[in-house]
Amino acid sequence: MEVLKVTALKKYYKQSDIVVKAIDGVDMTVSHGEFVAIVGSSGSGKSTLLNMLGGLDRPSEGNVIVDGKEIFSLKDEELTIFRRRKIGFIFQAYNLVPVLNVYENIILPIELDGNVVDEEYINSIITSLGLKGKINSMPNQLSGGQQQRVAIARAIATKPSIILADEPTGNLDSKTSQDVIGLLKVTGEKYNQTVVMITHNEEIAQMADRIIRIEDGRIVPKGGWS
Repeated sequence: MEVLKVTALKKYYKQSDIVVKAIDGVDMTVSHGEFVAIVGSSGSGKSTLLNMLGGLDRPSEGNVIVDGKEIFSLKDEELTIFRRRKIGFIFQAYNLVPVLNVYENIILPIELDGNVVDEEYINSIITSLGLKGKINSMPNQLSGGQQQRVAIARAIATKPSIILADEPTGNLDSKTSQDVIGLLKVTGEKYNQTVVMITHNEEIAQMADRIIRIEDGRIVPKGGWS
């Protein structure tokens, strides 16, 4: 079953007298339960693509359908609510709230939506990610790897339709990167999550079920991979 469908997606903008084609006609689908890595060099368009997949940026043309909903048909406020309920985000910089402890950071999106916290589910995630002894710690008391595990827990906590990870290992050393992506993969499988991750790290990308390569705003056909 398709969780994500992208059709003829374009993002153009003017830079002086030049039209920059950041995303230039992308078509892709992601099935439920897949772990997909989008790989590309700096400036290839992968971050722009991920921002549009998550409704953080609107395209010049084309459609993004998440869980059967054409997200850009929504008004800004509706899109914000849809994002909070249906899309989990993991960022390179962790984006934890510094004045909240680990547990409060994990349940924050649930509380923002006014929902009751499923304590059993949240405790299961916390245990799976090895955070049980850290729930009362503040973000500045954690290592980078621990902070990213909290970010993964927060992304999974709302039971989203899809998780989008933006260079999730960009601030981590090689060993911690492997550990974090391993945990993301295992917890994704355990909680039946769909994950789309962008990375420039080929070694990390190999841990995904499928790799999509993007260059100059276009998906590179498999036969064109170097």
